Amino acid sequence: MPEHLNIDQIFIGRLTEITLANLMNEKFSVNDLAKESGMSRKVLGRRLHAIKKVTTAQFIREVRLHKALEILQNEYVTASEVSYKTGFGSPAYFNKCFHDFFGYPPGEVKKRGEYGSDQSILTNADKEIRLKKTSRIAYLRTIHGILILALVLGTAGLLIYNKVSIFGRDDNLISTDGRISIAVLPFRNMTNDTIWNIWQDNIQQILISSFSACNELKVRQKETMNPLLQARGLAEYSGLTTVIADKISQKAEANFFIYGTIEKAGSSIRLDAQLIKTKTIEVLQSFEITGQAKEEMIFSLIDTLKEKISAYLLISKILKKNPPWHDFYKTYPLTTNSPEALRFNIYGNKASDDKTAISWYLKALAIDSNYFDPMMGLSSRYSALGMEVQSLQWVLRYYNKKDRWPYVQQLWASWAYAFRFESNEERLKYLRQLQQIDDQNANTYFWLGLTYCWQQQYDKAIPELEKMYQLDRKLGKEFLEINYNYILLGEAYQKTNQNKKAKKLYKTAEKYITDDPMIISNQVILSLAEKDSSAASRYIGKYISVLRKNSSSESDIAANLALIYQEAGAIAKAEDYYRRALSLDPENPVLLNNFARFLGDNKIKQEEFNTEIDKALLLAPNKYDYCNYLANKGWGLYKFGHYQKALEILQQAWDSAPFKIFNIKYRLDEVKETVDRQK
Repeated sequence: MPEHLNIDQIFIGRLTEITLANLMNEKFSVNDLAKESGMSRKVLGRRLHAIKKVTTAQFIREVRLHKALEILQNEYVTASEVSYKTGFGSPAYFNKCFHDFFGYPPGEVKKRGEYGSDQSILTNADKEIRLKKTSRIAYLRTIHGILILALVLGTAGLLIYNKVSIFGRDDNLISTDGRISIAVLPFRNMTNDTIWNIWQDNIQQILISSFSACNELKVRQKETMNPLLQARGLAEYSGLTTVIADKISQKAEANFFIYGTIEKAGSSIRLDAQLIKTKTIEVLQSFEITGQAKEEMIFSLIDTLKEKISAYLLISKILKKNPPWHDFYKTYPLTTNSPEALRFNIYGNKASDDKTAISWYLKALAIDSNYFDPMMGLSSRYSALGMEVQSLQWVLRYYNKKDRWPYVQQLWASWAYAFRFESNEERLKYLRQLQQIDDQNANTYFWLGLTYCWQQQYDKAIPELEKMYQLDRKLGKEFLEINYNYILLGEAYQKTNQNKKAKKLYKTAEKYITDDPMIISNQVILSLAEKDSSAASRYIGKYISVLRKNSSSESDIAANLALIYQEAGAIAKAEDYYRRALSLDPENPVLLNNFARFLGDNKIKQEEFNTEIDKALLLAPNKYDYCNYLANKGWGLYKFGHYQKALEILQQAWDSAPFKIFNIKYRLDEVKETVDRQK
């Protein structure tokens, strides 16, 4: 059955088709799009802004740019040719628009093919994504993907010993007009070599010119600063101290100033610069650039210096404008020096749609291929879409790069690897190390709780999850609104017969998270456990309504209800709903696999188990899923008592698996132990 699109998706799709049909017509305008869509310009603009938060002109330009990127990735053409093919007319204007939107020039598209290939996966994966969303198991996986993303968002800062980031100390960085006001003083020549005197003014002027080109900065010009210096008798700069520089910067009404020196040691020249807060003379950041003491090398040193200072200022502004990331990076080390990469990563973190988030993360990595946060974001967002192959590939990428990052990121990368490929004991080991570094980090408590839940050690899970809940309550409403701890802690309460606590927690959750399917499903299970048929019926009706609003198919709804009844112990009801789901979508391999696993776990209808799992294997969309289905077949046969056959199939699944995930190894080892005991 085809997946139904909602009205907004159909509307955007139609506008995209119209724009692409007029792609080479550079005169195609907002009025033309309105006319061809059968709407007035005003109504079209309002609706587009409501759906995508862009103007009509921006929408047309973005459609053209996405098509341009596709052409550049797949065809051997120049940027100029693409500019005319996509209706920009002027190659220079096309280059500017492309760079502004994607963060790099069109000429670099081929070089960035590693990440571009990930983008193309998204456009061809709709069927696989739909299959992966089937049943509550897939939805749980989606929630877990969002929770992995919480590591990137940082629901509580990760304390790196006593290291405090400078990003938390520039609270008055931005002026009332939204820009950073800054003064650049001449650099003092401390080399005792007058040949470098000329560079005292030259470095100042180059930095002023460079910073003035940035709209984010409000730079005091040389004509403003130098008369103030001369008025103090500092034409030679030898008496220019930080105190005097501060007073001059105050007169120039700059909130910050750059004070620098030129120093020489042997054959090396060094430019030292400090970004200092006016009035308090607090040094926010120091910059040091060293190179050969040759005049022809000075421009390279200055370029490096201005890039570092600009990046620092722009990153500071981006973080200041984006809580909670500003607070997060007070203590959590930032692993990029690129403002644009940071900006794109934040866009990805904020995106509610997984495909959109992936697009932003890929843009961030196209700028800085060693940036940790978007790599972790990609692994979680691909997992949320059910695209486990791509998710695991990204886990391996950042795990293999871990040694280049600060210690805490190394631990998180090692934990993420253990989360997919190693035992619960290894996962707990890294989490305990992280907890020793910072016992106020809510993420660590969540993952400890989840790991204990997977081991069915709910009594150990509850204290960890309760501690996370306490920490998030301290952080305020914003953290309670994105908090999926309600689901896990509530389930742990239910598993330990603390139903009153579970009910109270869900009531609290309803204040912050409206109509969350996972919370409602937990309320259904709780009502069924208490034999409260009236409440169960009410929650089931609400659950179905929410899923339909979220465009879930009737097959998906039936499969989710099957999982709810299965968890509630109503096996006959669960079986009925599985059969209803399969009658609506009989060739869905995920659904076939889940139903077969249900039959095996409950040791019912072995012949049907064999039939359904074999169908799933025939329809598996990739090798990764095939090996997981094969492992489920082996595990099901083990449950039915066919130990030797189960061992053979599980060994086959392990040997042929493209990723050696721990779940298969765990099952294989357990079956081996059983077979060995029988000998």
